[in-house]
Amino acid sequence: EADPAVCSHSRRAQLRLCLERLKGLVPLGAAAGRHTTLSLLTRAKLHIQKLEDQERRALHQIEQLQREQRHLQRQLEKLGMERVRIDSIGSSLSSERSDSDRGES
Repeated sequence: EADPAVCSHSRRAQLRLCLERLKGLVPLGAAAGRHTTLSLLTRAKLHIQKLEDQERRALHQIEQLQREQRHLQRQLEKLGMERVRIDSIGSSLSSERSDSDRGES
């Protein structure tokens, strides 16, 4: 059976290590020098909330851009179909003109 004092020491060491890692991930600003565990955790919570808000805004922007892309794709397809129609009208007019040119000769 493990000695409770050793386990407690190991847990504290693990917690210190995790807090040091957290310090490296969370922007601490002017408070970087001296902080309490509570202030570090509070800053981490605020930083996570800020990142989640940025993610929500980014996802919203992605959705808007995808809608705009679909709209523009539909417009492009419509223009392509109009061009084919105009090209076919142009070629039939051109062939009618060549038929009438032959008849006049």
